[in-house]
Amino acid sequence: MTTEQRDAAATDGVRLESWAERDLALLRLANSPEMMAHLGGPETEEQLLARHRRYLDIEGAGTGRMFSVVLLPEGETVGTIGYWDRVWQGGTVYEAGWGVLPRYQGRGIAVAAATAVIADAAARHTHASLHAYPSVDHPASNAICRKAGFTLVSACDFEYPPGNPIRCNDWRVDLTAADR
Repeated sequence: MTTEQRDAAATDGVRLESWAERDLALLRLANSPEMMAHLGGPETEEQLLARHRRYLDIEGAGTGRMFSVVLLPEGETVGTIGYWDRVWQGGTVYEAGWGVLPRYQGRGIAVAAATAVIADAAARHTHASLHAYPSVDHPASNAICRKAGFTLVSACDFEYPPGNPIRCNDWRVDLTAADR
């Protein structure tokens, strides 16, 4: 994969762009009560700045990648998506997470972005699987998992953010599949 392809992978009407300083504004837009309802609520400015720094540093640390989601052909930045290392059931896997701004939801953007992120994670040849853990009470994120090719493993308990217990579904994609 060339540097240009790595920095701007395009799939089905979206382009993923590596996380950059400019994306702090996007992170602030995504920090609304509506967008954070299943994740413990909006974060403080200090928490947002720390998250932004983690997103900027994740690729250099070799522990994952974060992207802004750009709608094509308009070129509008409409969401976030990424994956990172997680210790899960005695091994290390990638965990994926995403968010599409409310006015762009329901158009297949998150499914296209998730499909692109699966391909990106598979191309790294680092972990055998990519997981997503949406709340059992979040039908839209669970539908994105299903439509993007994840397989439902089971329900599980998480604490996110720390101190906020949530019941999630464990969705998994095999990154080693021959058809990737």
